[in-house]
Formats: sequence, structure tokens, C-alpha cells
Amino acid sequence: MQELLGRISALDPEASLGIRVIACFDELIIGNVNTRALLSTAASLAGCPAGYTQDHPERTVRMDPRGRPLDGPPPDEVHVLDLPQSARVWLERVGERQPNDTIIVERLALAVGIRLGLERRDIEPRRDVGILLDDRELPEQRRKAAGRLNLPPVGRFRVLAAPLFAVWNTHPQGPGDVVSSDFGPIHAIVVAADGDKVDVHPAGVGVAAEADDLPRSYRSALVALRLCSGPDEPYVYADDYGGLVELLADMPLDSPNPDADRLAEVMTVPWARPTVDAVLRATTTRHAARLEGVHHSTMQTRIETLTQKLGFDPMDGYGRTRLGMAYLLWRLRTSRVMDLPTPAGQLQDIHAVR
Repeated sequence: MQELLGRISALDPEASLGIRVIACFDELIIGNVNTRALLSTAASLAGCPAGYTQDHPERTVRMDPRGRPLDGPPPDEVHVLDLPQSARVWLERVGERQPNDTIIVERLALAVGIRLGLERRDIEPRRDVGILLDDRELPEQRRKAAGRLNLPPVGRFRVLAAPLFAVWNTHPQGPGDVVSSDFGPIHAIVVAADGDKVDVHPAGVGVAAEADDLPRSYRSALVALRLCSGPDEPYVYADDYGGLVELLADMPLDSPNPDADRLAEVMTVPWARPTVDAVLRATTTRHAARLEGVHHSTMQTRIETLTQKLGFDPMDGYGRTRLGMAYLLWRLRTSRVMDLPTPAGQLQDIHAVR
């Protein structure tokens, strides 16, 4: 655990603190410490008072960050988590919540609940974000999850998807959780549709949708994430590719595509990828040559090679559309965005962005 904390601290200090919170409360649970000690620890970690109350028998305890008991009732605005048997725990934060407030109050609730003799499955928080983004869940269950997450039914939101090892220079406001996907665990956050761009990489942002339709935004966010291509495109909006991303999101993973199969053979040539990218962004052969930084005749020769290998002219009519779809499919099939980088590589990446 200490080795893991050291590695994560170098990558993301806020994530490191989150794991330290978990490790700290795990030790307190094992040590069977009393409720006052649990509250003192939570208050110290959060830097603000923490409290606990229950109805039967009636009891309220509040502790400050120095481990001293506080008299009187809590303020009206608290970060609270309800437990079974009419019990509650909270943090008395003044001002905006801090990044680790949620994990502190959740682990405090878990520790206090265990002291009360509650079953762990009854006191761990619902995975409402996972329910909200899962199109296999009934619409009514997703609406209830959205309500518990305080998402209005008429608002517009997007899902931001990132690997667990993503580098976060800013953290967005909005409910988030680790959810499963066909490509591994994903850190998914529901953000406002018109919110500021978040400084994180790699990451994909899905299409705008109302709360009822967030599974669609999540699927498109996964496609956008898989289209990330290192320093050249570390952060992808689904909107940048229009409806193509949604078509890809609804396409089975093993769906055959002869154009993509033939393009994969072409992509073994070093000049292929930048040339295809230039062709798709250009309006003419000369324009593509300027974008790629090669002579017009060189670009013409490359396009002729592409035409021969693909079986259609990528500069003519639907040929450009076919090339674009084949190129996106090839990028999805060869995506390595979910591969865990080495610690040294990740540290170099962090120093580069700073």
C-alpha cells in the first residue's frame, strides 16, 4: 500500500489523498476505535468539523479538526450521508466542497455503520452514476438515480470518460464514479453540457443529452476516449466528429468492415496515417500536400496508391466518407488509450504538461 501511495502521489496528489483516506479508515475499522475517534479523524482529514447523530438511542457527537468535542446542533448546510437505523454522518464544510470531501464522508459512514453492526452492503453508497449510465437499467431506475444525484430532468449534460490513470490538472463539478465498460474500468463524470473544458488527458466527452438519455452520451464518450491519439489529440469531444461517433457507438465491436480491413494493410506504411489525416481535412490534393508538408506530386502518388489499395478514390464523392469511417474504425481497433503507461512514462507526461 505504501509503495502504491508513493507512485500515485507522484501522479496525482488528490488521488493520493483519496487512497490515504481509505487506508486510514481501514486501519481504524480493524482497530475497532470508537465513534469519537472516527469523527476526529474525519475532521482532521477534511479540515472542518465532522458529526454523527442517531435517533435510537438519541445521540449526537460533533468533533473539530483538533479532536475536541463541539456543543450544540450542526449548521444548516452540511455534507451529509444517511445510514440505516436513522443515523447520519456529515462534514461541516464552509464554502465549496473540497475534492476529497465525498470519499471522507463515505468512509466515515462505512466505519460508523460497522460500529453500529450494520451490514456493509447496506451502508456503502449506491452506485447511482453506474445506474444512470447503464441502458440495461429500467428508465424509472435511472430517473431515481438521477434524482438522488440532484440532476434535473430538463437539464443538458455530457459524460466525461477517462482511464483511471488519466492526468487531471482540473477536476470538473458533477457526480462521478468508476464504472465498468467493455474496455476496462472507466472514471465517468456527468458534467454540464455547456460547462468549461476540463484539463485532463486522455479523456473523451460524449454528446449532450438529458438525464434520461445519458447512456447514449456515455457510449459516445467511450468512442471519443478511444479516439484519443497521444499528444496530437489527448482530449476528444464527440461533437468534433458529428454523428459519426454515435454511429460507431451503436456498432458491435466485432462488426466487419471491408474498407477498414483494407485500410489496416495500408497503415503499415509510415506515410499512411498522416496522409490519410491530411486527405480527410483537405479540399484538394494541393491542400492535402500543404497540410502534410510534401510536394503536390508526392501527395498525388500517395493518393493513387491509396486508391489502388482501397478499391475506391478517397477524393471523390462518397469515397471521402468511406475513407473517414474506415479511418475512425481503424483508430478504434488499434486504440491503446486504455493501456496502463509505465510510471516513468506517466511522470514524463506530467512534467511535460506542467
